[in-house]
Amino acid sequence: MLASTSLVFASLIALANAHFQLQFPPARGPFVEDDEPKFCDGFDNPSSNRTAFPITGGFFKLNSEHPNWTIGVNLTTKANPTQFTDFSTTLFPFTKESGEGVACFALDLSSAGVSDGQNVSIQVEFNGSDGNLFQCADLTISSTAKVSDPACNLTSSASPSGTANPSGSATASASSGSPSASAPSSGSAVALGVSGAYLALIVGFVGVAAGAVIV
Repeated sequence: MLASTSLVFASLIALANAHFQLQFPPARGPFVEDDEPKFCDGFDNPSSNRTAFPITGGFFKLNSEHPNWTIGVNLTTKANPTQFTDFSTTLFPFTKESGEGVACFALDLSSAGVSDGQNVSIQVEFNGSDGNLFQCADLTISSTAKVSDPACNLTSSASPSGTANPSGSATASASSGSPSASAPSSGSAVALGVSGAYLALIVGFVGVAAGAVIV
C-alpha cells in the first residue's frame, strides 16, 4: 500500500513541476523538460530547417502546464546566437497570463528592422513560478508568408494578452489567410479548478502515506 501510494504521490508532484512547450513556430529541437532552464532548451545551434515567417500578421503558440505564468519573446539577427544577451531585441514584452493549455499571441516583427529573406531567431521565455524556462525557434523572414492556425484566433491589432484554451490541439499550417479573431473565455477557471484538484489529491495522498507509515 505504501509503495503504491508513494508512486502516485510522485506522479502528482511531477505534474506540479510541469513546464511549457513552444508549438509554433516550431522549436529548435525536440522538447527536453530538464534542459528548459538552459539556453534555447539545450540546443545551441540553429535549425537547418527554418520556418518562413511574415513581417506582420505572425503569431506564436505554446502549451502552458501552469495556471499562472509570464511570457516574453526576444529576437536576434545573429546567424549563430550563443548566449542570452544575443537576443537583444524585444518583440513581445513580458506579461502575466493565466490558464493551462494552448495559448496564442500576435507577433509583429515590423518594428525589429528585419528584411525579406533574412535569417533570424527568437527566444521565448516562460516562467510559471518555478524559474525561467527557454525555447528558441529559427526563422527566415518572408514578405509573402501567411500563417494561420485553427486554434489561434487573433486580430491584427492584438496586444500582449494571451488566449489560453485548455482544449486546443490544432497544429499550425501555412495558408493564404492570416490569424483572425476570438478568445476562449473559460481557460483560467478550468485551469484553476484542475490545479485545485491536484492540490487536494496531493494532500489526500500525503495523509494516506503518513497513516501507512504509522501503522
